Amino acid sequence: MANHKSALKRIRSNEKKRVLNKYQHKTTRNAIKAIRVATDKKEATEKLPTVISMIDKLAKKNIIHANKAANLKSSLTKHVASL
Repeated sequence: MANHKSALKRIRSNEKKRVLNKYQHKTTRNAIKAIRVATDKKEATEKLPTVISMIDKLAKKNIIHANKAANLKSSLTKHVASL
């Protein structure tokens, strides 16, 4: 167990951040899945900007790698365009 006040605080703050990051990542993955299973082009086109924004936020916070974010955005855009 930690011996210093600052170490105890770091443990608490890391846990809060971990839970928030996990929630945001899972929410984004569910939104991506919703676009991939969508068959209506209009609906998918409406959802795309919000999902791209979510992906950008994850990349900005280093929850996902910047290249992975770029690959996800590119593949989703191609998918929506092909509907």
